[in-house]
Amino acid sequence: MARAHSKFVCQDCGAVTNRWQGKCESCNAWNSIIEEGAASGIGAMAARAAVKGRIFPLEGLTGESKPAPRIVSRMNELDRVTGGGFVPGSVILLGGEPGIGKSTLLIQACATLASQGHRVVYISGEEAVAQVRLRATRLGLADAPVELAAETSVEDIVATLQQGRAPALVVIDSIQTMWTQSVESTPGTVTQVRGSAQALIRYAKTSGAAVILVGHVTKDGQIAGPRVVEHMVDAVISFEGEGGHQFRILRAVKNRFGPTDEIGVFEMTGLGLAEVTNPSALFLSGRDASAPGAAVFAGMEGTRPVLVEIQALVAPSTLGTPRRAVVGWDTARLAMVLAVLEAHAGLRLGQHDVYLNVAGGLRVNEPAADLAVAAALVSSLTGATLSPESVFFGEIALSGSVRPVVHSASRLKEAAKLGFNAATAPPEAGEGFDKKALRITSCQHISALVADIAAVGAGAKRLRAAE
Repeated sequence: MARAHSKFVCQDCGAVTNRWQGKCESCNAWNSIIEEGAASGIGAMAARAAVKGRIFPLEGLTGESKPAPRIVSRMNELDRVTGGGFVPGSVILLGGEPGIGKSTLLIQACATLASQGHRVVYISGEEAVAQVRLRATRLGLADAPVELAAETSVEDIVATLQQGRAPALVVIDSIQTMWTQSVESTPGTVTQVRGSAQALIRYAKTSGAAVILVGHVTKDGQIAGPRVVEHMVDAVISFEGEGGHQFRILRAVKNRFGPTDEIGVFEMTGLGLAEVTNPSALFLSGRDASAPGAAVFAGMEGTRPVLVEIQALVAPSTLGTPRRAVVGWDTARLAMVLAVLEAHAGLRLGQHDVYLNVAGGLRVNEPAADLAVAAALVSSLTGATLSPESVFFGEIALSGSVRPVVHSASRLKEAAKLGFNAATAPPEAGEGFDKKALRITSCQHISALVADIAAVGAGAKRLRAAE
């Protein structure tokens, strides 16, 4: 009888090696490699018994195509991120840090769908049924006809779901706790997560039920387990938020049936997650308009304009290497803006600590925030207070010029709706916008912005000296 060979699999990244080693060469993780049977894994049974494939017809690009049907949850922020609702037969991977509110969001979505007459099943592998009921009672959703179970065997779950009417939505909380008998490995390993996910995906495609898989995240914010699971599912959604803020951001990382640049904004309350229909007003609430170093950025999250406050603090440093601390923005982007300010605006920031924060816990990814960040930095350095009724947006090039950005009219309309009367933007940003509602200052070069803010700071110093 042939001797069964083993393989060693990293539990963080899924890399396979022929021998055990303390450190994974792919992800540099320590003590993450576990020995697994070489015959385990998806497709091992088929590899041992070769089966002749069937011939299937091939089709061309031309033909009639219909939009995918949707199961609307009536939670507008959730439907916005999913692209208009859940697609039957689709699989969604939802990731987020522990305690961020994933289970709360899903139990609210399940209760809303169940109240519409859909069959909804909630399978928990981490909590008992009594714990899920306790959460539903606290949220006031105990009367919703949601079917609950506490189970971790994928074969038992699929057999149970196949009984009776096919469910419209199935929630698996979480995929790391599931295990399948077709894989010779302990629950939670890379092979088990991959095998369980494939079995549940196969059930979703054959039954037409929408399946949501809850995934844990690592210290880096990535969904734990093999990255191949993210490629297997139809959508990957992350639930983000800062522990010190009540705001929660639902963001689509991948979506085969909708956009990936939309966000949903929720507020954590005593009765669960409440939808935020006007996130700009919420992000700007409570701001100190008289303090230097604060600028309002008119950004875009998908098709939704969002106004958020960017705070900067520039202080002299006694260290040989000044600190650069960033929350909610790209650290490399901040380094580029600082270099442009020194090279093309004459500012000396090499001996100053720089702290940058996006208020409200929002993560800003677009380069249009460059101009607002530069305005906040110059304001903090010079002590000049920016106008509380002005917004900023624009991309800064390495030459110091301010480049135009997309959706300028939508940004200006949102600013005017919230009571702002001035905007500093790239040239030609006011095309297609009623300039009577908002005074637009065109900024062609970063030196012009620095000169305007420095003039305001010098005037304020002379006024204080006169007093």
